[in-house]
Amino acid sequence: MTRSGEYRNTEDEDIAALEDSPAEQKMDDIIAGAGAVVESIEPDTPIYRLRLFYSQETFLAVFKGDTLSPRSMVIVPTRYGRDIAQIIGPVKGSCAPPVAEIAWIERVASNDDLEKMRNNHNLERDAFSICREKIENHGLEMKLVQVHYLLEEPKILFLFTAENRVDFRELVKDLVSVFKTRIELRQIGVRDEARVVGGIGVCGRGYCCHVVSDKLRPVSIKMAKDQNLSLNSMKISGPCGRLLCCLSYENAFYSEQQRLIPQEGAWISHENTSWRVTEVNVITGLLKLGHEDGRLVTLSASRFERIENRWRVKPERR
Repeated sequence: MTRSGEYRNTEDEDIAALEDSPAEQKMDDIIAGAGAVVESIEPDTPIYRLRLFYSQETFLAVFKGDTLSPRSMVIVPTRYGRDIAQIIGPVKGSCAPPVAEIAWIERVASNDDLEKMRNNHNLERDAFSICREKIENHGLEMKLVQVHYLLEEPKILFLFTAENRVDFRELVKDLVSVFKTRIELRQIGVRDEARVVGGIGVCGRGYCCHVVSDKLRPVSIKMAKDQNLSLNSMKISGPCGRLLCCLSYENAFYSEQQRLIPQEGAWISHENTSWRVTEVNVITGLLKLGHEDGRLVTLSASRFERIENRWRVKPERR
């Protein structure tokens, strides 16, 4: 009970906490991405999907040169400056997005670029330890997630998570005095953290956001309800503490199926009387109906049809 005398359903509050906050939704895809886009693309120009190692984000780019093979390393502009990325593979024209979402590849990475990238990895490990120590010294409630040295920019990027806004101005001054270069701290959401760090999900496979798709689609409690899942927070949340990404992947299928079959609670005309839908299993395609006299029957979804906005069971074929 609250101070005002109102009762709260703590279970509902726990479930609601699994959804992204408005602030976290705005964080989606702000880690990296293309820093500049092409104005136009000539016909038959190959489009490639690229991945940035430190954030695991992907974006599309074109290259006016020889055909690039998967796993090639290239230099591209990002919103934080020119950096190195890896070619995942070409994108077919029918799958390509609007030109406004496509960047360009400046050049293929040289051996010197690759050597510098390897050296930067060693520097990043040291910088991570130093920054984490500084965070503790300043007593800041933030968790350091990733450190990245840009390849062609005098800048170090620090990614962190925090439950609230953090005043890290003194921390930045401290880091500048140590590294003698430009410092940028970027707060990311817990789903972004899972995408960056990676791991193994409850299904036994790699996190979807890390290995399947780096685009974090919005996920809502309604999706879990529409899929008739148990609203147990432990069963429908991922290691990041938010709703499972796969709920959004399967939502379109469930939405389409729900349009084609009666929903739980609907009244159905069957055997010249009314029956109520008590259970719907979209995966098996079976619906359970209950009658007021206690009878129960299980029917295939193919037996139902809608006539004048009312559902009925089609006569069984002999």
